[in-house]
Amino acid sequence: MKHIHFIAIGGAIMHQLALALQKQGYKITGSDDEITDPAKTNLEKAGLLPEKYGWFPEKIDPSSADTTGVLIRPDSVVLGMHAKADNTELLAAKKAGIPVYSFPQYVYEVSKNKKRVVVAGSHGKTTITSMIMHILKHQGINFDYLVGAKVAGFDQSVLLSDAPLIILEGDEYPASAEEKKPKIFFYHPHISVLSGIAWDHINVFPTYEIYFSQFQQYLHGMDKGSKVFYNNEDTEVQRAIQTSATQLNTVPYSTPPFHYENGYPVMDTKDGPVKLSVFGRHNLLNLQAAIDVCMELGVNESDCYQAIASFTGAARRLEKIKEEPGLMVYRDFAHAPSKVKATLDAVREAYPGHHLLACFELHTFSSLNEQFLSEYAHSMDAADDAIVYFSHHALQLKGLPPLDPASVKKYFGRSDIQVIDEKKKLEDAVKTSITGKDQPVFLLLMSSGTFDGIDWNTVSSQSFI
Repeated sequence: MKHIHFIAIGGAIMHQLALALQKQGYKITGSDDEITDPAKTNLEKAGLLPEKYGWFPEKIDPSSADTTGVLIRPDSVVLGMHAKADNTELLAAKKAGIPVYSFPQYVYEVSKNKKRVVVAGSHGKTTITSMIMHILKHQGINFDYLVGAKVAGFDQSVLLSDAPLIILEGDEYPASAEEKKPKIFFYHPHISVLSGIAWDHINVFPTYEIYFSQFQQYLHGMDKGSKVFYNNEDTEVQRAIQTSATQLNTVPYSTPPFHYENGYPVMDTKDGPVKLSVFGRHNLLNLQAAIDVCMELGVNESDCYQAIASFTGAARRLEKIKEEPGLMVYRDFAHAPSKVKATLDAVREAYPGHHLLACFELHTFSSLNEQFLSEYAHSMDAADDAIVYFSHHALQLKGLPPLDPASVKKYFGRSDIQVIDEKKKLEDAVKTSITGKDQPVFLLLMSSGTFDGIDWNTVSSQSFI
């Protein structure tokens, strides 16, 4: 039985890979200095939760033996993204000559004999990947996958089997402390999607052009003749394609024809109207990319339409968390400027009769960095009321200097925006904003975090009147 050890097993996607490999019959061990839910519960159920938190080089040292005298040296090590270069287990593995893989390197190792589809870009990756998965499952097609969120109808975020096809959400963030190149560089796709390019991850890519060049390198590194479906409504994607994809088979996609009925879009297709369960122009654009990929994989266009009508979205992507008379509450993972604007525009278009209250948490390194904040200018203009929240604790965790709410406010280019840095004040501001409105209220919560653990299910238009 092959033994694989995970350094930083508690990562959101790392632990899912560990679970997938355990189901395939591998012996899995792992370490981490902190593990929180859902990873903690998932690992515990599978018997993979480390007994103690921390780093233990004896788990790697080939001279160590268990009670039966059998060497416990792993056959290989998968190195997580947040493990540092001086991690004692990593150093022990290197000293012992044990192969060390970053997450994407290992995924490639187990899928290099499969047809690989990679969804890349600054935004829309999870949704497009989820849509492809949904259509393929609806058609009964056997495939493996890796996606960055919980998707309805799928038990896990990573599946590895003997399927001849794998669908991969491709992240441009560095693979590990050992391997600084973006994850997407390692997958070597036969088919790819490039959904959009908008500056992100300022901690890794300090200028826009450095960030942009990662996608140029990704395209340039793909094998000649590989197919790329690209967002033809994004000028920066067009620039990347024109400068770096001359050896590839490039196919543009655009927003398909649609109209709204009762807050939800209806696609105008050759087969007639197709009512969707997700809304927003950006999601129609994502949907077109997913359909193009699935048709390339052999699915009939009409079958794609039939399947996608029942797609309800990936977790935390315009996900409804509450609805009652006079109030709808949705949450979204939006955190980069382009994502915030696209999500707000989608709600504004779908619910023009609602009072739109947008609440956005600065939570990522980029969003909490004052050098990056100007990128958010006018991103929240579509909201009737706009609130920006950040916690000083998040700044401390990321090693960033304090932010002044007044300074943050000026970057959004909106004089009436509220910037709040205390949890209780945020709760009070939301209560005030949804009280006594003549229109029904649509509360949109945007964050890659949790707003410091606020329970938004307690928000009620009735209790505040």
